[in-house]
Amino acid sequence: MSTPLELSGWRHLYSGKVRDLYAPEDPADKRLLVVASDRVSAFDFALEPGIPEKGALLTALSRWWFDRLAEGPDPIPNHLVDGDIPAEVANHAMLAMSLEMLPIECVVRGYLTGSGWAEYQQSGTVCGIALPAGLQNGDRLPEPLFTPAYKAPMGEHDENITFERTAELVGAERAAQLRDASLAVYRRAAAIAEERGLILADTKFEFGVDADGVLRLADEVLTSDSSRYWDAESWRTGSTPAERMASFDKQIVRDWLSAHWDKQGTPPVLPDEVVAQTAARYAELLQRLTA
Repeated sequence: MSTPLELSGWRHLYSGKVRDLYAPEDPADKRLLVVASDRVSAFDFALEPGIPEKGALLTALSRWWFDRLAEGPDPIPNHLVDGDIPAEVANHAMLAMSLEMLPIECVVRGYLTGSGWAEYQQSGTVCGIALPAGLQNGDRLPEPLFTPAYKAPMGEHDENITFERTAELVGAERAAQLRDASLAVYRRAAAIAEERGLILADTKFEFGVDADGVLRLADEVLTSDSSRYWDAESWRTGSTPAERMASFDKQIVRDWLSAHWDKQGTPPVLPDEVVAQTAARYAELLQRLTA
């Protein structure tokens, strides 16, 4: 993993697989600096090389979505705060308020795919929720599903949990608030994406609570690292799952790794063409949503 930048006035707190977190050197300043790197991960491994401009693209997309969701009659509070961002990271960092982050990954699924499709084939359910028979890979679900996960300590895998378990972890009222907010954000975002010829198949949110007890959308939001987006026309006309569900994210990386690596030991270095194709997909999504 690359060494975090030294930023004047900020101290490095920690680095995840793809983001670096800084706190002000002034202890009275409770803001945080969240820096999105160009690092890319898959199957819980950080990979080499990174994807050029990935951090800037995802930051621009998160900022755009935070702005859209803060508008209208039902604004969604978020963690962004005003202030100067160091020039070295100006395009791929956000200033955020310090929150008490909740240990729940709020996953919303609008379409049947991925691990949900695998489970459905076995049991007719997704995360234990029964679904009608006869659905196919990539089909739209009758209603979006809230399928939370417990955010495991760093280095461990997140664990899918029931809504009842969510209530045990954060309380019944907060669990209902997380579910309702997640579904509301998904529906708003899916409608916006649809206007631009895109399908928001699924996504995941993180929320925190501020000093006044207000629930706020945090971390990244509706990026191609946290969401599956498909081209709506390809989804309608494609004859194979691969054609219907070609996504604007790092699926190219996952597919190449699956074909060239047994997930044992150190991952292989990504070839230049895979890096370039992935960068192009990230850039295309940003352009289509925000143009």
